[in-house]
Amino acid sequence: MHFGIFLLALTAGATIHGMALAGAGQAPGHGHGDETTFGVPGDPKKPARLISVAMRETDDGRMLFEPNRIEIKRGEQVRFRIRNKGELDHEFVLATPEQNLKHALEMQKNPDMEHDDPNAKRLSPKQSGEIVWKFTKAGKFDFSCLIPGHRESGMTGTIIVK
Repeated sequence: MHFGIFLLALTAGATIHGMALAGAGQAPGHGHGDETTFGVPGDPKKPARLISVAMRETDDGRMLFEPNRIEIKRGEQVRFRIRNKGELDHEFVLATPEQNLKHALEMQKNPDMEHDDPNAKRLSPKQSGEIVWKFTKAGKFDFSCLIPGHRESGMTGTIIVK
């Protein structure tokens, strides 16, 4: 009897600890917070430069963004209009190259983690979405699809902020 109570208490404690680590009240997916080392979510009510980005696969098995290189001025607000023209789910995740590489490794452990954060969008085939972003720092930044295998198949791009 004592062992059963001990086991019940141990299980309950582990469950509560896991819930605390997961973050009470958070929606499914992955939160990045609002402020990053390279910018902040933009104000959709303010003017923004429109940049259309397509995500797709090729007949030879590659995956890509079109365009895969974008130049932006520091302080500029951009509205990325993202369209998944492919047959698979894809993501558009804005970050530093180091952050996206690190996050890609995390995604290999949890491939079903969905992104719908201020700096990221996951889209099913033929869906569209938008990200409004204000780049506050100059530098070289990254946008990638972090679904396992997609970045490795060429689904990455560069943003140069001057």
